Amino acid sequence: MAGPLQLRPLTRVELDVLVDWAAAEGWNPGLDDAEVFWATDPDAFVGIDVDGELAGGGAIVSYGGAYGFMGLFIVREDLRHQGLGRELWHLRRDRLRARLQPDAAIEMDGVFAMQPFYAAGGFVLQHRDLRFEGVAANVGASDVVELADVPIDEVDAYDRRHVAAPRRSFLRAWIDRPGGHAVGVVDDGTLRGFGVARPCRVGYKIGPLFADDAAVAERIWAGLTSRVAGAPVFLDVPERNEAAMALARRHDLHEVFGCARMTLGPPPALPWDEVFGVTTFELG
Repeated sequence: MAGPLQLRPLTRVELDVLVDWAAAEGWNPGLDDAEVFWATDPDAFVGIDVDGELAGGGAIVSYGGAYGFMGLFIVREDLRHQGLGRELWHLRRDRLRARLQPDAAIEMDGVFAMQPFYAAGGFVLQHRDLRFEGVAANVGASDVVELADVPIDEVDAYDRRHVAAPRRSFLRAWIDRPGGHAVGVVDDGTLRGFGVARPCRVGYKIGPLFADDAAVAERIWAGLTSRVAGAPVFLDVPERNEAAMALARRHDLHEVFGCARMTLGPPPALPWDEVFGVTTFELG
């Protein structure tokens, strides 16, 4: 390797490579995550080369320039512990800053051990997102509706209450995916929450799970898990939502992983008591 590393755009095929690396690390990506990620922001995927071969990469997603998210940060296994990751991370952060409006926040879900490094790079801890795992149970009929039957304008409006920036194109692809399930709760003609279960290399990840309150979240959980009964299920819970933590405990889920949600810039003001499951550690 000669000279400083150069950040470059990844091809669609190289994004598949990153996702396969992530799967080998046990991150358990969704079966068609790469397709959805690419459709959301194809300019978000960047990497570095060593000796002419892809050495590492990650996502630097811009949501309309108003909000950014750093994820899918990975270095090829045989090239770790050489300082490549440190340089790659800074290159990604700076490139994402250039893609955003001057006052836009950047967020990330980083592993706990790396918090001091991310803090030195300007990021401030907001809370912990904890991954819980269990087995989906069939609890019988649930009074949920298929999210595809709810007008997309209503789903988008509800989503916007719970995320830092509009993401309508991402949302469409996230909901309508092969082998996935998306349900909502509609009371008196009003959408009160929704959730998505996406098929992964192992089982299903449920996220997002947004709900007006714990009772609505429970109905969504039941509606989704009944559709995938017997399969492993995973839920990424913001620890600051006590009702979400209680939901995980109530369904005999156990903690298997966690990340620190950290922010560079002004933290988005979100109703965290209504976020029972975050969407994805990779894109926010």
